[in-house]
Amino acid sequence: MDKTGIVGEKIRSIRESRQLTVAELAEHTSLAVEQIERIENNIDIPSLAPLIKIARALGVRLGTFLDDQDEVGAVVCRKEELTRKTISFSNNAMNARTHMQYHSLSASKSDRHMEPFIIDIEETDETSYELSSHEGEEFIFVMEGAVEISYGKKSHLIEAGDSIYYDSIVPHHVHGYNGQAAKILAVVYTPI
Repeated sequence: MDKTGIVGEKIRSIRESRQLTVAELAEHTSLAVEQIERIENNIDIPSLAPLIKIARALGVRLGTFLDDQDEVGAVVCRKEELTRKTISFSNNAMNARTHMQYHSLSASKSDRHMEPFIIDIEETDETSYELSSHEGEEFIFVMEGAVEISYGKKSHLIEAGDSIYYDSIVPHHVHGYNGQAAKILAVVYTPI
């Protein structure tokens, strides 16, 4: 199931329940009013960094925007479910291009503190990337292909079988090495 159509609706619903205007949410997140409006209207599905900023400003977990159920016990995600739990995020929150397909491994787990995903990074001609940052930590294990992680002023080549763990407060960007496709396991932790 592609959940891109419900993310904006959930954000709007939570924002309105907190009695915040779009302008107030923009101020709390340092995002543009237009960007939040486009997200809420499902015109743009942002990358994780803006979503994390919105979640923090609204006082909810990142997973709140992605959840479809609330299971308090153990949650098992079967491989055949991965294609039904796909979320697309744009590589630039101000336009609609997508370059990553996120397959949630925990969408039905309530009160989680980590967000595990299998991410298919699509081939792209993009050569410049805007770094983003958010509170928390990220762990990435490359399953297929190779990825380049721009991290602060450094760049790391991570190949199949390699992993990287970093503080996501440092500006960063994950993309396929030389624009090639790749598949990664990513675990994102964001404090509330």
